[in-house]
Amino acid sequence: MNRRWLLFIPLAGFLVLAVMLWVGLGKDPSSRDSALIDQPMPEFSLTALDDPTVTIERSDLLGHVTLVNVWGSWCPTCKDEMPQLLALRKAGVRILGVDYKDTRVDARDFLNRFGNPFELSAFDPDGTLGLDLGVYGAPESFIIDAQGIVRYHHTGYIKPDDVKDTILPEIQSWSSS
Repeated sequence: MNRRWLLFIPLAGFLVLAVMLWVGLGKDPSSRDSALIDQPMPEFSLTALDDPTVTIERSDLLGHVTLVNVWGSWCPTCKDEMPQLLALRKAGVRILGVDYKDTRVDARDFLNRFGNPFELSAFDPDGTLGLDLGVYGAPESFIIDAQGIVRYHHTGYIKPDDVKDTILPEIQSWSSS
């Protein structure tokens, strides 16, 4: 019996794997959709960054369109994003900051240095809310409508063009709904 064809099995397996990797490399990881779109914002109860005796919960988001921004002082692109968040805040956008896997001291120092665009700042040292949101890194942002429904997900830092081209139009569309 001729078993030469058995030599092609490893080659065929390698080729299949190579094609799968090639296709994967061509995908933009920042374009992934959140499974939470059109779903309620997850329930959460976190302490405020500046005051551990104050609790911030999902119910604090109800009644207002809110940009939820997941960030950390350890995140270099979060620093790059701060001018855009400050501009959004100046434009009247309500922003909840979720300080993700950080320390209070480092987070406060970061905000003192780069500015604080957040109306509310929740402290998420263990990343529990980040996990519930499906965050795989900071920064990531979510637009939550006045009923507490996730309407938009932005992966990566918000660039200057994103403010006028995407974030503000999304917020305005859900503010008028």
